[in-house]
Amino acid sequence: MGCKGDERNKTNLTKDVDSDTISEKDISIDTILGTEYIELNLDQANKLAALPLACINTEYPNKLGQTLGGKQDLKAPIELHPAFYGCFDWHSSVHAQWTLVKLLKQFPKLENAEEIKAKLEDLLSKENIAAEVAYFKTENNKDYERTYGWAWLLKLAQELQTWDSDLGEELAANLKPLSDLMVANFTEFLPKLIYPIRVGEHTNTAFALSFAYDYADAVGNSEFQELIEVRAKQFYLKDDNCPVSYEPSGFDFLSPCLQEVDIMRKVLPKAAFPLWIQDFMPELINKEFDMAVGKVSDRTDGKLVHLDGLNFSRAWVLYGLANTYPDKYSHLRAVADRHVTKSFPNLVGDSYEGGHWLGSFALYALQESKVQK
Repeated sequence: MGCKGDERNKTNLTKDVDSDTISEKDISIDTILGTEYIELNLDQANKLAALPLACINTEYPNKLGQTLGGKQDLKAPIELHPAFYGCFDWHSSVHAQWTLVKLLKQFPKLENAEEIKAKLEDLLSKENIAAEVAYFKTENNKDYERTYGWAWLLKLAQELQTWDSDLGEELAANLKPLSDLMVANFTEFLPKLIYPIRVGEHTNTAFALSFAYDYADAVGNSEFQELIEVRAKQFYLKDDNCPVSYEPSGFDFLSPCLQEVDIMRKVLPKAAFPLWIQDFMPELINKEFDMAVGKVSDRTDGKLVHLDGLNFSRAWVLYGLANTYPDKYSHLRAVADRHVTKSFPNLVGDSYEGGHWLGSFALYALQESKVQK
């Protein structure tokens, strides 16, 4: 098992888009679906950890996404990004490492715990992070990974800074110059962004604000948190009747409507949010509400496989809503469960196109299924 998949499963890489049949995989969703929340056990955590562990040191194939200022910028990924060169692209490497940290915190007895710790310590060294900071300060790449990668870097920093261990403290300190730079980048950029970006892929503003808000709240950065609250309200407070029927687009891994719900749930007072969402997505309160799950026609196509990610990201928003307002939205838990059920079996034995990143989306959805806010 690994990011590149299992040869035995190659015949199943292309699936019938009209079929709701889920084949058995090494990770069985049936064993972790519960009536209250979804919970991984150690065996399943070991299998999930194997996905990022297999790719964080895999340099190629690699999508750099850089702007070249000259021939001197033509370097190998590991030279440009010594901390985050694996897993096909920079942001996927970041959230792969988040996945490993998250699993280590929850399951200290992971089979490969010592190997994972050694790899994290090697990748997130002071020297490597200094090189990453230097890259973001180059003239042609100051907006590199804006804002998706910035948000995931802060999610990794949040996980490290809340890890009660010597290693967590060490790695959080190593990462701090880069996480501080991401906060500074957000702080500079958000006031200049006149209109939010409402798409289902990386540049979605609501997604970035949501993850950045979580970081600010966790580390007690009240100034950064206030900036996010102000901008989110300026962007979204007057929105109504989100056209969710237009979703999903063919390459979506985020729901533009639901990501907006997620950030507004966090920044609005608990008494005010129900009034806002009644105008924005009134259909959610209907006990019969449902959403058709995203279906992937070709698991070897890196864009089409995004729809598995959509199922997980939809689920984490719906779980958050159900947990925060159980009297009004508890019925959405079943909708979220169906989305997780559809895509969870695809994690193991998948092609590299999905295997290098989907595990983190699945894990975040499982986390949000049980968080009581």
